[in-house]
Amino acid sequence: MALDAHPVNSLGFAKPPADTRVIVAMSGGVDSSVVAAELAAQGYDVVGITLQLYDHGAALAKKGACCAGRDIHDARRVAEEMGFPHYVLDYEDTFRASVIDEFADSYLAGATPVPCIRCNERVKFRDLLETAKDLDADCMATGHYIRREPGARGAELHRAADPDRDQSYFLFSTTADQLDYLRFPLGGLATKAETRALAQRHGLGVADKPDSQDICFVPNGDYAAVIEKLRPGAADPGEIVHVDGRVLGEHGGVIHYTVGQRRGLGIGGLSEPLYVVKLDVEGRRVIVGPKDMLSTRTVPVKEVNWLGDAPFTSRAEWHLGVKVRSTRPPREAIIRPLSDTEAEVELVVPEEGVAPGQACVFYAPEGSRVFGGGWIHKG
Repeated sequence: MALDAHPVNSLGFAKPPADTRVIVAMSGGVDSSVVAAELAAQGYDVVGITLQLYDHGAALAKKGACCAGRDIHDARRVAEEMGFPHYVLDYEDTFRASVIDEFADSYLAGATPVPCIRCNERVKFRDLLETAKDLDADCMATGHYIRREPGARGAELHRAADPDRDQSYFLFSTTADQLDYLRFPLGGLATKAETRALAQRHGLGVADKPDSQDICFVPNGDYAAVIEKLRPGAADPGEIVHVDGRVLGEHGGVIHYTVGQRRGLGIGGLSEPLYVVKLDVEGRRVIVGPKDMLSTRTVPVKEVNWLGDAPFTSRAEWHLGVKVRSTRPPREAIIRPLSDTEAEVELVVPEEGVAPGQACVFYAPEGSRVFGGGWIHKG
């Protein structure tokens, strides 16, 4: 008589948790710590891995960002408390080449980069994921607030149950193959308070640890200081120029400005409020103009990662919702594929402050499914 198959466990494998190895990407924060602790408590063969992404010795005194020296210590302590192995991998060279250098160069080119997306795409979900496979892990779990749901054609990406914690904007470039291997145990929780309650239940020292706010290698959100250090001469002065050609003042470096900025321009006393509408990096000019010049209806997108069931180019148009900034809700749009990886996005209602370097993320018109997205460029 044939033996019955083992029931599917909570990670989707038809075998006991003890026979299921899961690599947990541990940042040292409460979210990934709870994921590791919960899976260990459920009996899974958990291995925690923390990435050292930059010189954590210089970051020991820095609060409010991931991946610093204190965070490595916190992740190691959680592993000791819960009784599973933990490793720190030196990814400094990879992180600099894949994330920091591009961040600096694209910012200098007048773009508004989102390095956390590149870190997920190129470091965590590419290099670390391959490391997990080399360790014979069945899957890799993270503390991201996003859901992986079974679909008719494989795993689908969905927004988190808690809209205030949803991180889908930062994970749009996750490929179908990566999604098949990844797990996001926190995506279905209703609130962050539930996560902290789980941490308390496991007696974790990070239960009350504040959430990270800054980009991990940008202390206090001071982009300009970091870029000036990486690219000496980047803060060369220049002119602040009205779109009509009038020179209104001087600035201390294009890197101190972003498209859509109104405050801190240093050109007070004018009759109309002015905004940064363009950065002329080569000419070292900050171009300012009225607010209506910030409105954008047509958005060129490249490096499209498509997560729909049908091929991206199988239709002339896709009517979906899109986000052009992480803090904005999806807005109605028409997406016209130009190739497998390029598209023109028409916003039904124009958006303000759309800038090259930002992500444009695609969502189902109704429901929670994420259809991927791409990177906004100058066209």
